Amino acid sequence: MKKYIININGERKGITIDGETPLLWVIRDELKLTGTKFGCGRGLCGACTIHIDGEETRSCITPIENADGLKITTIEGLSENSSHPLQKAWIAEDVPQCGYCQSGQIMTAAALLSRNPDPDEDDVNSAMRMNICRCGTYNRIRKGIMVAAKEMKNG
Repeated sequence: MKKYIININGERKGITIDGETPLLWVIRDELKLTGTKFGCGRGLCGACTIHIDGEETRSCITPIENADGLKITTIEGLSENSSHPLQKAWIAEDVPQCGYCQSGQIMTAAALLSRNPDPDEDDVNSAMRMNICRCGTYNRIRKGIMVAAKEMKNG
């Protein structure tokens, strides 16, 4: 057991825990931020996607010792009131069906738009290819990303 300091959603938190504990369980069980979901536990589906220093990261396979002192953003930290352009586009385009994978989808899309504010369809497909939606809302996900990119570009 060791004490780790993480900056999560703009707040510094000290957590005393085994260093190999996946961030997913620190976020959900210790910090009670339940927007980040458990999907496969192997980093393959994308449901657990968060940002570490702005880069999308699979929290189910990232031990807390690898995030010590780094800036972590979860879906709860993307915006205080669901006003991020992606969150608004998700609602406007009726993207989610069951909704389980959506926080991971949005976090992956947010990372894409931060590094490429004007993606084309190939860019979106490439960025999102490792996020699984069992309901098959891929067309709505792509449309939501393009709508958000346009809104962000237009201010």
